[in-house]
Amino acid sequence: MVLVLMAAPWGALAATAEAEPAGTAAACKAWEKNDLLELRDAPTQLTAAHVVDASDGMPSYCQVEGYVAPQVGFEVLLPVANWNGKMMVVGEGGWAGSFNELACQNPLRRGYACVTTDTGHKGKGDDGLWAANNLSTQIDFAFRAIHVVTLAGRAIVGGYYGNDLKKVYFQSCSTGGYEGLVEAQRFPWDFDGIIAGAPDMDEADLTMRMVWAERAFYDGAGHPVLDAAALELLHQLALGECDAADGLKDGLISDPMGCRVDPAKVLCNANQTSGCLSVTQVGAAQRIYNGPPHSAGRDVRGALPGSELVWTSKWGGLASEGIDRYSDNFFKNMVYGASQNWTGATYDFDHDYTRLGLAVYTDTNPDLRHFKAAGGKLLVYQGGADVLEKPGAIVDYYQTVERVIGTRQATQDFFRLFMVPGMNHCSGGQGAYAIDYLSYLEAWVERHEAPDQMIGAHVNDAYLAAQPLPASIESTLPPDATSELRTLVAESVLRYPLDPSIPLDFTRPMYPYPLYGRYAGGDPNQASSFKPAGAGANASKTIHDRSAP
Repeated sequence: MVLVLMAAPWGALAATAEAEPAGTAAACKAWEKNDLLELRDAPTQLTAAHVVDASDGMPSYCQVEGYVAPQVGFEVLLPVANWNGKMMVVGEGGWAGSFNELACQNPLRRGYACVTTDTGHKGKGDDGLWAANNLSTQIDFAFRAIHVVTLAGRAIVGGYYGNDLKKVYFQSCSTGGYEGLVEAQRFPWDFDGIIAGAPDMDEADLTMRMVWAERAFYDGAGHPVLDAAALELLHQLALGECDAADGLKDGLISDPMGCRVDPAKVLCNANQTSGCLSVTQVGAAQRIYNGPPHSAGRDVRGALPGSELVWTSKWGGLASEGIDRYSDNFFKNMVYGASQNWTGATYDFDHDYTRLGLAVYTDTNPDLRHFKAAGGKLLVYQGGADVLEKPGAIVDYYQTVERVIGTRQATQDFFRLFMVPGMNHCSGGQGAYAIDYLSYLEAWVERHEAPDQMIGAHVNDAYLAAQPLPASIESTLPPDATSELRTLVAESVLRYPLDPSIPLDFTRPMYPYPLYGRYAGGDPNQASSFKPAGAGANASKTIHDRSAP
């Protein structure tokens, strides 16, 4: 995929950079004086540049800061040595508002120049005040910011090194997954490859589904309807129904989309007082599994069987701290022109879904024909135990894309969806969540080796809990941070490819949806003991794209 910004976007920039040898502190500092005010579609002001010294396994890099008019801030991180000729743009979590430098660490270690953006506003990631009656800023966040900082990044990276970029990639999860899909839909010529994890499929629908699940989970007094014992009972019911469907009872449901659970099977009878669910608890569980009524949104189901133990988690569960704040901010501030009295608590499922079209945050356009024609590759992953972004939403989208493109093979030539059984939101959980997505995308784009399978690993929890965390993260944790929280954070900052010395509990293969792994005999902890199953598993497993990039 080739994008020409202008005849030579860095032609006017090179004069300043040439005054000093590339990679020196002086050459880096000189970049803040360069002029990108005439950059087509992305007039850019550079504000600062300095060298960050190597530390903690990170290479030294030149950090160039600036903004695209009127206010989309960005940082471009440029390795001072061993640049691989490529650029990575990373997305944001929540509602952004800051630079995601942490997500640039893995790409920088691999020699990438890396771009991160605040998407046009400052914020805490879960507040929406920046969006109140500000349509311009909402548009930046909704679809413009990633595009324009990619244009600016191309010009800066090309100018700094004096060479054309070989490849440009995007990688992120959650809101970042949304950003990746928006790019493929609206700006299909920006990236050679996109990794979009757990994408927010239409922010309005997502928020509505969160409110539905939260209301089902809590009673009128704010107490959980389903306690730990009830959730363990539901989890065991789900495992009993679907765990062995893949040929192995291992505590994981390999095909959660194909699993259905009826909570009424464990309804208490007249003489039971334990080991069963009350009528109220059964009703709550059914609503959480089923999701909102079809009239209120796309019929994409709610939480999938196997996710029950995550429901009470404060980090990524239905009981997550801040869900009320998140939904309140969305309805009050991020639906343009909406009333300040519209909150998650006042959302009316019988009528308010008709108002959601005022929100501009949508990534559900299934027409990816331009992206396919441009030679782009889209790798999407979704955790089966994710209860923040319900997995059914991205499956519904993928199936719709298949219908637009025409056939599964034609779709999987450029777009593959991977369900990761037992994985929570973006990472972690009971499944084999540790996957080097970037290496698979590089092989697909650069060597035309389509990912017929990806190998994931479950890293030993005790090992993770004992790992020192980056100082920037450690300082944000509470003094009494639990082992669970430290493990969760350590999972999210794993370095890829994984160091061979890291202890792994087991590995599993992930196959393009709708395939899933089925045990075929041998060591159940090894990925090689599994084979693809599901619709189309008996067809040719190799669908390589041999067309020119």
